[in-house]
Amino acid sequence: MTTTLDRPATTRTRDPKELLNAVRPRVNHLTVNVLDDGMTLWEREVALLLRDHTMVRDMAERVLGNAVMYTVGCMEHPEVHLGVGKIVDIGVHQLILDTPVWWALCDAYNEGRYKHHAPFVERRRDGLCLRTADFLAAIGFDVDEELWAIDGTECSPCDNKVPDSH
Repeated sequence: MTTTLDRPATTRTRDPKELLNAVRPRVNHLTVNVLDDGMTLWEREVALLLRDHTMVRDMAERVLGNAVMYTVGCMEHPEVHLGVGKIVDIGVHQLILDTPVWWALCDAYNEGRYKHHAPFVERRRDGLCLRTADFLAAIGFDVDEELWAIDGTECSPCDNKVPDSH
C-alpha cells in the first residue's frame, strides 16, 4: 500500500534531535549506562556511531537524524509501508542496539508497544527508499535527500506483513 500526504504550507519541520532527546525521561532500564554520563541521548547515539563505524561526526549526525525520522515515521504510521537504505539503516540499527533507548522510543512513539526488527534476507529493489523519503518529508521531516538517494532503489528487506516490524 502506498500512501502519500500533501504537506501543508505551514508545516513546522520536526527535529529528530528533539524527538530523540525527548524520550530521556522514559529510559527506565540500565540508566547508569545510559543516563549517568551527562550526555544527551543524541550525543550518546552519535558517540556510539563514531565508536563503531568509520565516519566523521557530520556524517554520524546525518545518519542518526534520518534514522530517527524513519523510526518515528514507522512507529507513528504503522499503516504505511516504509523502508530504509543501507546508509540510514546504520543509524536505525544503532538505535535498536541501544535497547534502553529503543524501549523509550517505543514507549513514546509506538504507543508503548515494542517495535521488532525482523528483516528478510534479500534487499528490495523497487524504489521504496525514495518513496519513504518523500513520505517522511510529507509528515514534516527535513530529510537528507543525498543519504536516501544513495540507496534509492536498493532498500532494506523490511516486511510490511509482519506487524510492528522494522
